[in-house]
Amino acid sequence: MFSAIARVFRTPDLRRKIGFTLAIIALYRLGAHVPAPFVDFPNVQSCLDQSAGTDGLLGLVNLFSGGALLQLSIFALGVMPYITATIIVQLLRVVIPHFETLYKEGQAGQARLTQYTRYLTIALALLQSTTLVTVARSGQLFGTTGIPECEQLLTNDVWWAQLLMIITMTAGTGLIMWFAELVTERGIGNGMSLLIFTSIAATFPAAMGAIWASRGFEVFLLVLAVGIVVVALVVFVEQSQRRIPVQYAKRMVGRRTYGGTNTYIPIKVNMAGVVPVIFASSLLYIPALIAQFNTQPNADNEIPGWVQWIQTYFTNGDSPIYMLVYFLLIVGFTYFYVAITFNPVEVADNMKKYGGFIPGIRAGRPTAEYLDYVLTRITLPGSLYLGLIALIPLIALATVGANQNFPFGGASILIIVGVGLETVKQIDAQLQQRHYEGLLR
Repeated sequence: MFSAIARVFRTPDLRRKIGFTLAIIALYRLGAHVPAPFVDFPNVQSCLDQSAGTDGLLGLVNLFSGGALLQLSIFALGVMPYITATIIVQLLRVVIPHFETLYKEGQAGQARLTQYTRYLTIALALLQSTTLVTVARSGQLFGTTGIPECEQLLTNDVWWAQLLMIITMTAGTGLIMWFAELVTERGIGNGMSLLIFTSIAATFPAAMGAIWASRGFEVFLLVLAVGIVVVALVVFVEQSQRRIPVQYAKRMVGRRTYGGTNTYIPIKVNMAGVVPVIFASSLLYIPALIAQFNTQPNADNEIPGWVQWIQTYFTNGDSPIYMLVYFLLIVGFTYFYVAITFNPVEVADNMKKYGGFIPGIRAGRPTAEYLDYVLTRITLPGSLYLGLIALIPLIALATVGANQNFPFGGASILIIVGVGLETVKQIDAQLQQRHYEGLLR
């Protein structure tokens, strides 16, 4: 293993790519700690120490920004606008036929879709930065009341100062997007995935340190042991797949024979990735957001009953009702996302076009029905797995007392493991091209 790692740094081209990737990551983390214009940095740090209001969607966005959101830095929005734009463009393929046509056009069509994603990312960044600056100006960013520092997060709240903050944060999102494309083109791995990986990994030391400080060394060791087990299980499930055998018939073109090969269609247990967890978190944040704007007492000087119910059961992650609804939403969104990203009819038609068939299954409609049968059943354990992994931070919140950004669970562990495995595979492929022996054995 150590000899393989040494070969990585002895290979000039690979060493240069890894060095470039690490340099971009360092710049990205530096920007996450540079405050935006007119931000009262001491007050923000004081509120971060006193506040625990990082639950729900706000906590998820803060996690994906590596803690930059609540610090109101120039990279406060992080990669979240790009993630949202990518998901929207992917969903629009089902609604807008033009997008589906571009997707099928190959590299030229993919380039157009990427351009649309960039434009949508900037638009979302503009919207989200406006919302963030407005909330920061109102003093409700940390969800605290009665703390003077948290009500004065800006040194100047005139309109042109707010406009400059919005432009700076939007430009920061564009710069992050450029960083990601540079890493994809000249570095190792997928640039945006690595930046997300970096953002989440940056929160691990603080999260583990908080558990040690609040619960003691014994609980810290217990959490670490549970984390190792969870990582091993996530690696096992993420690598698990159902391989459907496919045979291609031989055909003569002139004097040459083509086809006659055996291959397979890999159907992963978790085909949806982390998207259902993001969808469910976003949807569960909506009731709390609506209730937040209806907290004014009525004529009897009482808060409406439905607002109290939402505040009791949908703003506390340790509520059993919240956990149950969260779990069911993840299961439902997993089936929904898999259904729109994997089209059995399209796969069956492509197989039939090139003379491929599944042994024992007729080509065409029977093949599509068989693929749908397998996909539906293999998605069930995948959805249950996603739901259980997503509940780990909530269970930790109720038992250990850690916050919802518990490092060994939820979206964080899924992204960390997934990106880590993919990056190691790419380094392994680069080594095999040069030394005939990879990093993995």
